[in-house]
Amino acid sequence: MMRGINTTVRRLRRKVFEEVAALGFKADADTLCDDMEAIPYALVNDETEQYRDSVYRARAVVREQVRLAMGLSLRPEDKPVHLTAGVEASNISDKYYEPPLMQVIPSACMRCEAKGYEVSNMCKGCLAHPCMEVCPKGAISMVNGKSYIDQEKCIKCGKCKSVCPYDAISKKERPCAKACGVNAIESDKMGRAYVNPDKCVSCGMCMVSCPFGAISDKSQIFQLARALSEGEQIIAEIAPAFTGQFGDNINARNLKAALEELGFSQVYEVALGADIGAVAEAHHYVEKVATGELPFLLTSCCPSWAMLAKKYFPDMIDEVSQELTPMVATARTIKKEHPNAKVVFIGPCAAKKLEAMRRTVRSDVDFVVTFEELQGMFDAKGIDLSEYEAESSFHNATGAGRGYAVAGGVASAIEKCVNEYYPGVEVKIEHAEGLADCKKILSMAKIGRMNGCLIEGMGCPGGCVAGAGTNIPVPKAQKKVKEFVKASSKQLPPKELGEIELK
Repeated sequence: MMRGINTTVRRLRRKVFEEVAALGFKADADTLCDDMEAIPYALVNDETEQYRDSVYRARAVVREQVRLAMGLSLRPEDKPVHLTAGVEASNISDKYYEPPLMQVIPSACMRCEAKGYEVSNMCKGCLAHPCMEVCPKGAISMVNGKSYIDQEKCIKCGKCKSVCPYDAISKKERPCAKACGVNAIESDKMGRAYVNPDKCVSCGMCMVSCPFGAISDKSQIFQLARALSEGEQIIAEIAPAFTGQFGDNINARNLKAALEELGFSQVYEVALGADIGAVAEAHHYVEKVATGELPFLLTSCCPSWAMLAKKYFPDMIDEVSQELTPMVATARTIKKEHPNAKVVFIGPCAAKKLEAMRRTVRSDVDFVVTFEELQGMFDAKGIDLSEYEAESSFHNATGAGRGYAVAGGVASAIEKCVNEYYPGVEVKIEHAEGLADCKKILSMAKIGRMNGCLIEGMGCPGGCVAGAGTNIPVPKAQKKVKEFVKASSKQLPPKELGEIELK
């Protein structure tokens, strides 16, 4: 698993974000097109690491990455479109994301083979040849003393691999397709990967699993940098998964001060909205599920999970919680106090970009950037977080809200609120992480095997800390969040918090 490793793909993405953010901070419309044209040459030249088969291909990939980082779409392959085409429409400070979010850069895709099994040179040509014995289609034979799989006959069941005593049979599978829990990765006519927008729920697991950096998402860092450079009142709301993402010794005070140095006027904790949601969800469960009015309740804070439920199980829409997500609840709290401010959600999640695009949310959340993109903005400004420290930390959210960042944390927070504020009400908890498991648990709910349950779903295996926009390994991030939760001065939000009117 590549997550958290400082690979060439990751370094290049970060450099692209840094260069694009620098364009936004520069905010010079007269030189913007020329500056965009210069980025591929600055990042790919004789002095830089050569990571593709030619400098020309490498630059072609960077050009498309620059467009996506600017919030633009990829250029078509069948007609000439200039690199800067459409940039005028993106050279604004309030551009919304336009689907599709996840896109395959054709020039970067290596046409990885689809799923299949192949005998490696580890084969000993053993006398038992169990691979031949278990193959249901007779696809395996001995050729020159070694096992050989006839791909025309093979049905890709994997039985041969499971019985080989030397682990000599390898399973070939596209990394992006393997990571996609909804089978949204298909092939185009050239054999390259293609993300089917009708199936995709924008979790970004394909993007972080591609070892060639061929899949990328759109960004708003250019527009955000421009807005910050223009001195607008911009308030950051940062997800609790932030801890550890910008360095082992970087704490909330460091991050808050660095964000203020970047140009943000204030910084709020998204865990505040999670606290509001935990109390509201507890009430919702007691009022609707415990009474039998609803068979079960699905959490809604993970946009990929909510999109999965609505897209693949449309008859369950009524069971998806209608409570505000932590991002939106926090944003509305900010807008009530600062009606003229713009709000930026900073978090680990790619799918939040599309959540913010919804008509009901657009007026609340103006920008969404990931931790990875934010690091690129810090780099563009030359900000070393260890050199900054604010006088105070974030707003004092509780351990329950901060625990939302880890799989199981949402359900746990709601369960604790039910136990505390509705004694005597039994609460049944289930949770799933990763889209494949999410589909399984929704299938079970559909046939009545989850009745009476509060079901938490997380699109990324591990929870928000495993989101596509994170900077560190998932186990490390989980450990950091748990320490953050434990250190919280309060572990449970007050019941009155659920009565705040934000809708």
